Amino acid sequence: MNKLPLIIKREYLAKVRNKSFVIMTFLSPILMVAMILLIAYLTKLNDSEKRVIAVLNESDFFATEFLSNETTSYINYRDVSLEEAKDSTINMGYYGLVYVPNESTLELVSQRAFFYSGEAPNTTVLESLERIFKERLRQERLRELGISSSEYAEMDRSYQMNIATFEGEQNLKGINEIKALIGGGFGYLIMMFIIIYGGFVMRSVIEEKTSRIIEVIISSVKPFQLMLGKIIGTSLAGITQFGIWILSGTVLLIIAMAIFDIDPSVVSGSGAMPAMGQGANPGIPSADLTMQLYAQELFDIPWGLLISFFLVYFVLGYLIYSSIYAAIGAAVDNETDTQQFIFPIILPLMLAIYVGFFSVFSNPHGPIAVGFSLFPLTSPIVMMMRLPGGIGEGGVPVWQLVTSILILMVTFIGIVWLAAKIYRVGILMYGKKPSYKELFKWLKY
Repeated sequence: MNKLPLIIKREYLAKVRNKSFVIMTFLSPILMVAMILLIAYLTKLNDSEKRVIAVLNESDFFATEFLSNETTSYINYRDVSLEEAKDSTINMGYYGLVYVPNESTLELVSQRAFFYSGEAPNTTVLESLERIFKERLRQERLRELGISSSEYAEMDRSYQMNIATFEGEQNLKGINEIKALIGGGFGYLIMMFIIIYGGFVMRSVIEEKTSRIIEVIISSVKPFQLMLGKIIGTSLAGITQFGIWILSGTVLLIIAMAIFDIDPSVVSGSGAMPAMGQGANPGIPSADLTMQLYAQELFDIPWGLLISFFLVYFVLGYLIYSSIYAAIGAAVDNETDTQQFIFPIILPLMLAIYVGFFSVFSNPHGPIAVGFSLFPLTSPIVMMMRLPGGIGEGGVPVWQLVTSILILMVTFIGIVWLAAKIYRVGILMYGKKPSYKELFKWLKY
């Protein structure tokens, strides 16, 4: 095995010295931030368009309800027929026409009112119009029942349950879902990078095989050493890229905080929220207090722990899947022939993403979430979804975390052993696309 370090070094240097690898390593964080800013800008630009809506009100109701705002401008038509109003709306290029017919009651007016437009109306526009009619109907029905608007507002006042831990600290609604989304982001990154870097290994094997360089290499190196060296070398290149991304991402975050004048003390924990102990008046927190509580909860997420285990699960998951990718690369002659073998590899990763989201969102400690976080082909993704909740009491039990990592290690050894058998035979096979039956036969050699 004394040649394994040389193979690892060769693969690592081949990856990190590649021009595209260097460019994307330093440009990816910048492109990611630029893409987010561009999406935010385009969304704001798209929503800033002011729509003009014509209103033909023939009834005795809705005299003052259609008021222009920042996004919608209402133009009132008077003493014109419906057809004339439609033609005028089309000719003027207005977004649509609200027609309020003349009926004896508000209920009939609302039932027979129409919104005319050239195409299916925007949901936001339609909901704003429906709110106008709904509010007017509510006022009329309250008047008929002899209830004033202030009395109804008092009866309809919203209620929010106060939630806290047994220690008396304020809890927040929806924080578990936010944590699951953060963990899901880490899991999604693991899935994408396993596919990307696994593809690197597969293409590297195919290139060396088709160029017949492999025949020269294995004359002095065992096929198992060559396969393991490729896997570890590419894994180290991936970790290097991750490290640079984390460093550059931190720098970009600091720059963004300086440019947009974000006060770090808001989330630094220096202004810790008081516990809801005895004698405290819990009440419903104000909007500013709620935002500070959410910011504090996000700041309290064990980010260092998350990033550390992200690297652990990425490396272990990558080692398992890249072994399979290497075996596939050795079994075929070109990338076209790999299609029949790729889907069964990607399927567990996709299953982990979708099942993980559903199970972790509803019950992060349920049997489905625990099972998928222990199963080695899905655990790198599902366990990352559970880890933002912490480790130990209230989070992932220590025994589950340790068991998951141990199972991944044992699985890696087993899959490498099986993949090496396919690699050893397939690396010198040319001109024939193997079937699953033939691959199974190679495992017996």
